[in-house]
Amino acid sequence: MDKDTFQQLLSKEVESYKALLETNDNDWIVKGFVDVDKNVYTITNDTKVVSKIIEIILIPHLDAFAKRNGMMLELPSAQNYYPDLTFKDAEGNLFAVDFKSSYYGDDRKVNGLTLGSYWGYFRNRDVKKNTDYPYNDYKCHLVIGMLYKQSVTDKNEKGIYTIDELNVIKSVIEQFIFFVQPKWKIASDKVGSGNTRNIGGMENIDDLVAGKGTFSELGEEVFDDYWMNFFNTTDAKKAGIGKPRYKNIETYKKYLDKQQKIRSKLQE
Repeated sequence: MDKDTFQQLLSKEVESYKALLETNDNDWIVKGFVDVDKNVYTITNDTKVVSKIIEIILIPHLDAFAKRNGMMLELPSAQNYYPDLTFKDAEGNLFAVDFKSSYYGDDRKVNGLTLGSYWGYFRNRDVKKNTDYPYNDYKCHLVIGMLYKQSVTDKNEKGIYTIDELNVIKSVIEQFIFFVQPKWKIASDKVGSGNTRNIGGMENIDDLVAGKGTFSELGEEVFDDYWMNFFNTTDAKKAGIGKPRYKNIETYKKYLDKQQKIRSKLQE
């Protein structure tokens, strides 16, 4: 299977997930956790909690999707390994898929979407580094984007209900938006947050859904070169290069022009 066919199949599969996770009123189907006494404990809208529950719900469906299409789904062998999901077809081709989630507001901008590290496995692509397979072994690196709104809930709401009271529990999130895109197509030229080593994603929902990131017209090779040679302030000092070579796509282009001039002089 080639990467375009895999993306098309996965995109078609993910189209059904909004209906799977929402009620008829566009609320999240999850209301809380149930104990053996059938008490329902409400949950917070903390992004880590929400994203993990969504993943737990979706993984069985993605496993069934893999089997229907003659593939195997492999989960990472250790926590924090890349990627979240590895799909392997009958010929041994590998496809990397990561879950990425965030909430959005009325302005249709997400509250931060990071796309994984630009360090480690991203740079050392032919070895296993916090991965079960080398980065270069994958035919493509896709993202299942899961965006949602945070619901307005009553702060005085009680935290424990009975099963019979499910209909009065307000869901903490609502109005899902799902998409599938290659990581490089939705990446920005900024880090995910602060001084971290994470690639930042686009903020506008329409850009994310359509795959119109900073590198979408420049190509995957430019994306790879930009982030494989990107240094934050701390890492630039440690590497002995003084300060970062560039900080955005414009200064990256100037850096490349300078490098080309140096090479031209050396060839004279």
